[in-house]
Amino acid sequence: MNEMQYVENRTFDEISLGDSAEITRTLTPQDIDLFAIVSGDINPAHLDEDYARTDMFHEVIAHGMWGGSLISAVLGTELPGPGTIYLNQSLNFRHPVSPGDTITARVTVRAKDAVKKRLILDCVCLNADGETVIKGEAEVIAPTEKIRRPRTALPEVHLHERGERYRRLIEATRELEPVVTAVIHPCDELSLTGALEAAAQDLIRPILVGPEAKIHAAAAEAEIDLGSVEIVDTPHSHAAAAEAVAMVRAGRAEALMKGKLHTDEVMRAVVNRETGLRTERRMSHVYALDVPTYPKPLFVTDAAINIYPDLDAKRDIVQNAIDLVRALGVETPKVALLSAVETVNAKISSTVDAAGLCKMAERGQITGGQLDGPLAFDNAVSRMAAMTKGIVSAVAGDADILVAPDLEAGNMIAKQLLYLAGADAAGLVLGARAPIMLTSRADDVLARLTSAALAQLYIRRKNLDAP
Repeated sequence: MNEMQYVENRTFDEISLGDSAEITRTLTPQDIDLFAIVSGDINPAHLDEDYARTDMFHEVIAHGMWGGSLISAVLGTELPGPGTIYLNQSLNFRHPVSPGDTITARVTVRAKDAVKKRLILDCVCLNADGETVIKGEAEVIAPTEKIRRPRTALPEVHLHERGERYRRLIEATRELEPVVTAVIHPCDELSLTGALEAAAQDLIRPILVGPEAKIHAAAAEAEIDLGSVEIVDTPHSHAAAAEAVAMVRAGRAEALMKGKLHTDEVMRAVVNRETGLRTERRMSHVYALDVPTYPKPLFVTDAAINIYPDLDAKRDIVQNAIDLVRALGVETPKVALLSAVETVNAKISSTVDAAGLCKMAERGQITGGQLDGPLAFDNAVSRMAAMTKGIVSAVAGDADILVAPDLEAGNMIAKQLLYLAGADAAGLVLGARAPIMLTSRADDVLARLTSAALAQLYIRRKNLDAP
């Protein structure tokens, strides 16, 4: 084991004709992605499954030089090893390599030049069936001094294609009717562009509600043609929020999208007891986060609406999140009820609430999800952390939904994932008569599109489930 922590060369004098060394690697899709990133070779034969099926090999194959790099690794680490100077390399590619193939790269010394300290080595890469996939010859200058160095610890690499999971959500809406959406005060380039791009992708059919002159000015600044998009003129943002809510009440709109105005302006109109969109269900916000280090979309609630929710409010918060995630195709979402500890402690009210919510789920007061709690954050998202603490749970380490004990905790969880883990965020407010796309002024177009896709999937699933 200690020897494996070092790399050691073989000097020219230690090497004999016929000496050989090899390494074996199994190609993964991540290897192909990494090679493309480092080399810049984005040939679709290596990266695009749809294209590859039409190519001569009918599947994605490795870059040829990936196999060549294995030969280089043998020369640089095994034979001759550290201190080797590469002079020439010929490669003859005989057979494609696909993800899952196990390749052995072997070099064998064929000739030695004692004057110049040079070696000629036969090089071959073989697959698990013994087929030659690469054959060639290398010429190197072998080291003359002994070198033994600790193996360099390589950094961990986490590959993440930004927006990939969001694009899958958007793709899932392709067969659905767009949602008639009142876009409130879209008087800047970003909110107007986001709404119109969502319309272009058939996610929404926008009705722009706000000062018409300001909307046209924003469109002109962004060089956008509004075409036949309907505009409902209002004097200011407060009036735009009230008018958009009235449109939902009248059945003219199915959803709301926030534009360039403060969240409290939207919510003030929504929660109005006489003219708003209240239902028997408590309203809550659900973040849909694409976290690079988590294997699936992660939903965090509530980080925007309910400050210190009681048990009844938490029941609605949980149910709202379950309903959304089910609409996205997760049949039984796993819900982690967060606290600071994993055991019920009367002095920590969130643990008592978590236990109560689990019992409510058992008695049918919360439906459609699998609940567990209290769980600390690490146990909710890490199987290893849960196993270390001896937690036996189908939810621990595999949560779809994280339910924060209060708004402060929820907001901090979401913001930490955004700014420290590189997550992307979209989200909805649920529990009202219509979903509300409560986008932030910092959200880009992709986040706005994803929020629209969430609303579309939620509404169409709700309509499908209606009696």
